[in-house]
Amino acid sequence: MPQSSPGDTGFDRLKALLRKAPGAPLWSLLYNLRNKRGRDRALLYFERPRDLFQPEPTTAENRYPTLFQFVRDHLGDWADGRILSFGCSTGEEVFSLRRYFPIARIKGVDINRRNIRECRERLARIGGDPGLSFEIAGSAVAEPTACYDAVFAMAVFRHGGLGEAPPRCDHLIKFGDFERSVGELARSLKPRGLLVLRHANFRFGDTATASAFRRICVARSNPKGAQTPVYGADNRLLSDGQTDDGVFEKRIAPAGPEEP
Repeated sequence: MPQSSPGDTGFDRLKALLRKAPGAPLWSLLYNLRNKRGRDRALLYFERPRDLFQPEPTTAENRYPTLFQFVRDHLGDWADGRILSFGCSTGEEVFSLRRYFPIARIKGVDINRRNIRECRERLARIGGDPGLSFEIAGSAVAEPTACYDAVFAMAVFRHGGLGEAPPRCDHLIKFGDFERSVGELARSLKPRGLLVLRHANFRFGDTATASAFRRICVARSNPKGAQTPVYGADNRLLSDGQTDDGVFEKRIAPAGPEEP
């Protein structure tokens, strides 16, 4: 998930040094066991489920209001509308989307079974909602083809360990896995369905799947926030740092050759 922009303070420099000290990952893991979030992250680290990108469960209510409203304005809301929140963490995104789409069917999936348990517990506390559902999954491979009107993958295709922009990312996440995963999400979208990507460490435009889409909304970066490092198809850091986050619309038919 995106991190706050670090200030140029002695404390920040000390933290940077400690992260590079011998045994730092182990000590950090043990320190984080003191709270539930840290314990959940530690369990996920040891389980190492296939298709894991972001191990951090950080989320918030209504975290992306501009993108949520854009999709609402573009699609409208109807009883047969179907939305997938991919990497829904503990459900804040799903419950926020419910306010934008009061009658659509919204499904949240997350690779962390403990997150999904929290989602279901919250759903039970509010008395249930037949239009909301949650499942444990790390990919869209089990989703039907052309079933969703919109898929949100917000701060999912990234890893917090890349915050300091190392020259390569493949010790943590790989472009090939990203390309495969967004390909499955694309397959699950209806023609003219929307794929919404935010804070990814890779560019959707670098994938083979991107030719079947056109970007209709650019996600604006927060000038005060930390920049997300972006990596190419060779898993190397891109010097220009340019992302293509935004809303992509699936074409009715594959794009043909450019007109002369």
